[in-house]
Amino acid sequence: MRLAVVTSNPHKAKEVAAFFKGELKVEHVNLECPEFRHPDVGEIARGKARFAYDQLERPLIVDDTAFSVKALMNFPGPYAAYVLDTIGYRGILRLLEGVEERGASFETAIAYADGTGIRIFRGLIDGVITRSPRGREGFGYDPIFEVNGKTLAELPLEEKSRVSHRARALSAFGEWWRKERER
Repeated sequence: MRLAVVTSNPHKAKEVAAFFKGELKVEHVNLECPEFRHPDVGEIARGKARFAYDQLERPLIVDDTAFSVKALMNFPGPYAAYVLDTIGYRGILRLLEGVEERGASFETAIAYADGTGIRIFRGLIDGVITRSPRGREGFGYDPIFEVNGKTLAELPLEEKSRVSHRARALSAFGEWWRKERER
């Protein structure tokens, strides 16, 4: 099967291709999808998948991610990309100055669309917000999101790709896809 990975980020498509190591033929499609607003990233991904499938009419996946900080009432949630672009992770650190509760989570929802409909697969990872950035600047909130004593930016990329929220969502999709292929 040929699977379109609809994203403006070519690194995400490479990550998906590497994850499936030849099981799936993955093609990066840079299609600008509308950003739907909803408190649930699964519903945002569903809206993007519906739009992309209407345009491409072939099997595809899209994703969306939320970054939720407990002490900030789960802000920025599904607006993580906008907040990163405006105040950055350093702004999140400023908002948490003097705050003891540092719990946070990432959730990625992958939406798979084909001629039979849209299915949602989720991956969640819990952690804590550090008091200062650690590790390579890397991607997004990685320098301030700690899991098991290390920030995502301190993990080797291969390890991060195995334990991340996106990896967990891809695993859920992969399990479903393999079962469907056996039918």
